[in-house]
Amino acid sequence: MTTRILPAVGDPDAARSVITLLSQLPDAEPAAPVGDSTHLLDTLARLAAESLDELPEVVLVHERIGPAPALELIREVALRFPAVGVVLITADASPVLFSAAMDSGARGLVTLPLGYEELASRVHAAAQWSVGVRRHLGAGPDVFAGPGGTVVTVSGAKGGVGTTVTAVQLALASRASGRSVALVDMDLQGGDIGSYLDVQFRRSLADLAAVDDISPRVLQDAVYTHETGVALLLAPAEGERGEEVADRSARQIIGALRSRYEVVVVDCGTYLTGAGAVAVEMADAAVLVTTPDVVAVRAAKRIVRMWDRLQIRKAEESTLLVNRYTRSTEIQPALIQKITGTRMAGVVVPAHFKELQGVVDAGRLHELDARSTVKQALWSLAGELGLVAAPEQGGGTGSGTGAGKQLARVARGSDRAAGRAGDRGPTGLRRGRGKGR
Repeated sequence: MTTRILPAVGDPDAARSVITLLSQLPDAEPAAPVGDSTHLLDTLARLAAESLDELPEVVLVHERIGPAPALELIREVALRFPAVGVVLITADASPVLFSAAMDSGARGLVTLPLGYEELASRVHAAAQWSVGVRRHLGAGPDVFAGPGGTVVTVSGAKGGVGTTVTAVQLALASRASGRSVALVDMDLQGGDIGSYLDVQFRRSLADLAAVDDISPRVLQDAVYTHETGVALLLAPAEGERGEEVADRSARQIIGALRSRYEVVVVDCGTYLTGAGAVAVEMADAAVLVTTPDVVAVRAAKRIVRMWDRLQIRKAEESTLLVNRYTRSTEIQPALIQKITGTRMAGVVVPAHFKELQGVVDAGRLHELDARSTVKQALWSLAGELGLVAAPEQGGGTGSGTGAGKQLARVARGSDRAAGRAGDRGPTGLRRGRGKGR
């Protein structure tokens, strides 16, 4: 049996050493090494999207891979690609590190300097384990084996620019198109998605922070399934508990959600925490919301520059959404793009807060009328970000994108369904708050 091996080694000298030894292993097929954690995850996701059989049997992770710490990277690979055997390459052979590596999901540990016998033994054991898991996955349809869902973060240039409204509507649009969706409130001290959606629930992100291994049962207990079908993971009611959600916890939580939902929307708020930074780094798309005024645009520029300095995300890899836009404003989207250096969203959200005020005050943002221009713009953004099912072929021509038109039809249908549901029982029951278990 040929064993496909993907080395993840950042240092060029170490990479050459690893490849030299791997080429001597019998029946080994080493791939070109990847230089960082992001490249590794992208490569595995691309291969898994083609077929489970395209994934390498073994991944070698060097202890200094970067930018994500090696153990956190191993944990994410194990969560998203359970059919891949991961082996850690490290100079530290202590029992403490060995235990931590095993807890993270590694199938073995090879010490530096590399030796042929030890490397061959660990690679063979990991490959055998991988083959067994793939055989099991082939017989068990309920076991996750895909590349993982799409993660989108929504951050605000400053408070009050519409971050939460944007995140909620993106999640609702994706869910209305038939996808499984999780909405995460990672505004750890000021998050209030529950108020926008009329939900009270005693579980939160902080309850998952202390869990070393987030199983499907643990995750199920922590999320609240909203009446729309969106799974909500709320911010802690006590703001001080937000400090419990560290970088490592955030990476594990997002990885677990990504492995179980097709779309994960994360509301990061306006204040950048370590957990929020991890979310933006892991995201497939990062949306930054601003309003077309001097203060907000300056704040957006500061955030984009900070993301770049911290090596979280480059400006051109972020999507800027202009909210509360009017044609008469002096600061137009083209100028905002020039100032921030970001990619502009293909839509702008009009300044029609009156459409929102009633449902926001009632905590029923999910009941926003489909004719709302704000809703139509945000649902079109969901289509642009790839969060909804592809529109049917053969659509007509005219104003708006095909995805936008399809989403408008979905929205109207969901509104009619909500109206029928409301006729089934007393208004007080239909509008009652969700309760904790």
